[in-house]
Amino acid sequence: MIHALSDVQSRSVGARTTVWQFVVILADAVIGKDCNICSHCFIENDVVVGDRVTVKSGVQLWDGVRLEDDVFVGPNATFTNDRMPRSRQHLERFPQTLVRRGASIGGGATILPGLEIGERAMVGAGAVVTRDVPARAIVVGSPARVIGYVDDAVS
Repeated sequence: MIHALSDVQSRSVGARTTVWQFVVILADAVIGKDCNICSHCFIENDVVVGDRVTVKSGVQLWDGVRLEDDVFVGPNATFTNDRMPRSRQHLERFPQTLVRRGASIGGGATILPGLEIGERAMVGAGAVVTRDVPARAIVVGSPARVIGYVDDAVS
């Protein structure tokens, strides 16, 4: 379902994906199946979103962002794609930010460009991620620090 008040230019949106109102998805973005893209999101061209991904309201996915299957991105999480941004100066190629399968990013977290969030990792709400996050790690704070690991028995 693509809401009538969204602007979906991409022809690569998977089956059973829901795109809510006031979402913009540019032409070259690739969105998997069974995703939920909530209202007020923006997805740029060089973005790949896997299957069964949830992107909550207020998230922008800029060029270079890759979300693998089963990723959760909380409301107003921020991805960046240029470590030294300047007005009217654009990179030829943006660094790739990779969020691995099953990872979760809490609301309001900030992810700096070119990082990898490991498989099933959890980024706490409001965390500022300045370096790679290991698989299954739980990170919180600014800058984000590992405080533990996801336990298979609990998750």
